[in-house]
Amino acid sequence: MYWKDIWEFPSSNEIEYKFAGKYGAKGEKRLKRIKPTPDQIKKQNQANKEKRMRRLIKANFRANDIWLTLKYEKGTRKPVKEVQKDLQRFLRSLRNGYKKRGAELKYIYRMEIGKQGGIHIHSIINRIQDVDLLIQDKWKHGRASYEAMYESGGFERLANYIVKPPPDEMKGQLSLFDLSDRRELLKYSSSRNLIRPKPKRKVYMRSTVRRIIENGATPSRGFYIDKDSIVAGINKYNGYAYIHYTEYRLGKGADDG
Repeated sequence: MYWKDIWEFPSSNEIEYKFAGKYGAKGEKRLKRIKPTPDQIKKQNQANKEKRMRRLIKANFRANDIWLTLKYEKGTRKPVKEVQKDLQRFLRSLRNGYKKRGAELKYIYRMEIGKQGGIHIHSIINRIQDVDLLIQDKWKHGRASYEAMYESGGFERLANYIVKPPPDEMKGQLSLFDLSDRRELLKYSSSRNLIRPKPKRKVYMRSTVRRIIENGATPSRGFYIDKDSIVAGINKYNGYAYIHYTEYRLGKGADDG
């Protein structure tokens, strides 16, 4: 027995066929199961983080929403807790500005250490009219830069950036912070009003999934399958077949907003 998980988004669907269990099923032939190494587990966990973030962005944001970077004046070295207070004041003030304009603020953010050791903040926020003026008015600690988001690959590069582990050259700087501060610098946060996407699940027999893998998947009505998104094979850790792919609405594409 297999699961078909369908993740529905405004301009695309993500489809996953995977074995519905861990330890075998009647009639299922599989390769010998192998135990993943700690490094393989680490890589898989990172891939899962990137996938969850990509889906969170796709469910809540659109092309031309805002990728925002908040920086302090050159030479400023504030403790993490002070940066958090500044950020929360900024978000609270920005939220009020949205509310006055009849809109609701949505955001995802992550703090990051710069090359010189200063902290800056990256954030995704939904666009409203005059959002640039609001940002400049509400962030009072330095420079705010922003650009329009684009949906290339379903926001894949943007999602990966938000949840990326720190590069080797930054690990030394992280060691200067205490444990609780390091945790804050390694995680992302988001507004409570975001949609948390969940899949619709259907059950299929092994023979159906085998035909799909052998003959190719069929797109839903009004959609086409992005051939570059198709990933199929045998899971080397449990020995079972799988297939993943993304389908886009006709008139939309992997690089369209």
